[in-house]
Amino acid sequence: MTLKLPEGPFKAYLFDCDGTIVDSMPLHYLAWKRIFAEHGCEFSERTHYSLGGMPTEEIVAMLNTQQGLDMSPSAVALQKEDYYYEIIHQLEAVPEVIEHIDASYGKIPFAVVSGGTRDSVTRSLNTLGILDRFETLVCAEDYQNSKPHPEPYLTAAKRLGIAPEDCLVFEDTEIGIQAATAAGMASVKIPQPWERAKAVSVTAAGA
Repeated sequence: MTLKLPEGPFKAYLFDCDGTIVDSMPLHYLAWKRIFAEHGCEFSERTHYSLGGMPTEEIVAMLNTQQGLDMSPSAVALQKEDYYYEIIHQLEAVPEVIEHIDASYGKIPFAVVSGGTRDSVTRSLNTLGILDRFETLVCAEDYQNSKPHPEPYLTAAKRLGIAPEDCLVFEDTEIGIQAATAAGMASVKIPQPWERAKAVSVTAAGA
């Protein structure tokens, strides 16, 4: 499966991390399920993917409100990250995105713009051996307004010294695409794991 990019040229690529560069969403879901089971919190896989890009503590706070729970957002977020780190060795890259990183590395600057913590993003990229390819990381600690607000992407563009309209965003979630659009940036949507698997299956069947 090949990603079709909008017409450029672009002077910088801005990447979400989880579900975009790294195929980590299935692993994050396992970690969420484990911690939420301990608190009697319902959390479906569909809900998990719909909240991609939202900071961890915000997810916990939202579920508290929805389900009448009293989980500590900070404590649950930390424990969830610990569970994720236990299985991070299973992490793989999203090949369609890595293809573009390999092709454009050294030609234009890259940034990661994530709703995850800096520690989580750094560990994920280190697991794949690609941390050094990114000029800057904009993580949950670096902004006040999370996606779909444009602040995270505008922060990355400012750090790189590139005008928003000259940036291309790679995102796997709707709220991420909304954030890019609000920032005045073009974007390309990364298919979810089951969509990529279906495309590969169709291609193989037609071979």
